[in-house]
Amino acid sequence: MINNKINGISVFALVMLISGAVDSIRNLPATALFGTSLIFFFVFSAIVFLIPAALVSAELASSSSEKSGIFYWACEAFGEKIGFLAIWLQWISNLVWFPTILSFIAGTATYFLSPDLAQNKTYLVSVILGTFWLLTLINLKGVTVSAKFTSFCTIIGLVIPMSLIIVLAAIWVFQGHPLQIHFTAANLIPKLTDSQNWISLTAIMTAFLGIELSTVHVKDVANPQKAYPKALFYSVSLILTTMILGSLAIAAVLPKNQINLVDGVLQAFGNFFAAYHISWIMPIIAILIIVGTAGGTISWVISPARGLLQAAQHDYLPAFLKKENKHGVASHLLITQAVLVSLFCLAFLLMPSVNGSYWLLTALSTQMYIWMYIMMFIIGLVMRSKHPNLKRSFQIPGGKKGLWMVCLLGLFGCGITEVVGFIPPDGINVGSVFHYEMIFIAGMAVMILPVLACYAYKNKKTAKKKMVGSTIMKYQTTAETGS
Repeated sequence: MINNKINGISVFALVMLISGAVDSIRNLPATALFGTSLIFFFVFSAIVFLIPAALVSAELASSSSEKSGIFYWACEAFGEKIGFLAIWLQWISNLVWFPTILSFIAGTATYFLSPDLAQNKTYLVSVILGTFWLLTLINLKGVTVSAKFTSFCTIIGLVIPMSLIIVLAAIWVFQGHPLQIHFTAANLIPKLTDSQNWISLTAIMTAFLGIELSTVHVKDVANPQKAYPKALFYSVSLILTTMILGSLAIAAVLPKNQINLVDGVLQAFGNFFAAYHISWIMPIIAILIIVGTAGGTISWVISPARGLLQAAQHDYLPAFLKKENKHGVASHLLITQAVLVSLFCLAFLLMPSVNGSYWLLTALSTQMYIWMYIMMFIIGLVMRSKHPNLKRSFQIPGGKKGLWMVCLLGLFGCGITEVVGFIPPDGINVGSVFHYEMIFIAGMAVMILPVLACYAYKNKKTAKKKMVGSTIMKYQTTAETGS
């Protein structure tokens, strides 16, 4: 039984925490682009990434003290500098990701204005900036306020629309409506030698990012060695089922060349409702999707910033960014984050199409985040080697062989994703391949180079502290000698 109670968090609650960190309706249009082949790649990605990432992060979380998260895990395994690099990759990838998720809100809002605005870059940038600054201001009011807002939004904005689009698609199929996809063996098992088929991994991996954020709760479960694998099995089953069926629902009613990454969900709902003569529901669905997406985004506004605050407290960032307001929120860091997100929004003006801009930012965000996961899998191996006898509330089954198999699977999946991320997809206007590659490489450089400046700042602060300490000791020695 999923809802079986155990002495702590129930298995059902753990399933909701894991699924809630990953499952989302906003990712469906991007994965729907790949038709029935997405079934193969969803299952493949779960085996080589989602499950390994969940298992490794759960073991790391269960072996940590009160200080958990990628920064402290990397510090323990390789030292502070690698710890800062890890948390930076997690934080910066989210900065690039925010414009894509907020463009989904902007695209959905066009229902109340004009559908043509979904392709208007000026409109999208304006709504993205306004929404992100509003979410930042809500987070400045403290965790309690943002948590209540998130819970309310997730319930009404994820469960209802996701369930509805799957039910509508099932009715569509049973009533014999024409389908834009075909469930043939050739389509279900894609030609793996074709690089374009592998590009779907970028969209699918993006949909799976964040699984490690939920594993901090593994310590709150009684008998996690049995309960966590059970919860993970249910969670992965739920995530795969909803994402595959939701993506297929969009692919079934929209031709590939008509799927808009910004408002594809509304396009699909519009087709369903028109066929069933219930278009009056559209405004309600649009509002639910906007509210749900905003709620799912608000926790991501503050969570990565908290991780970066840990690094700031170790002198990798100016003291100005460590300042907290009366609600215990790193207000200066959140404001700086909002300014940087505003700059990344300009990417929508660099690509020839809205879909092209959306894909570029998605690929950039995924590349940075995947590098963090590569580090996490290596950290998992190192930590088990350094502390083989450390008591862990959860440990990957199978001993060393089990750990190595899980980590190697994860590294394999991450490696493939890193390679295909450089390939522009067919069917999306990203300009010439050279144009896409240059912007992509330049974007990666802009995202990673600040790490060197932070290292230099840390070295300067360390040298200054040593100099002050040396001066004080010298003064004390002189005073003692004089006395």
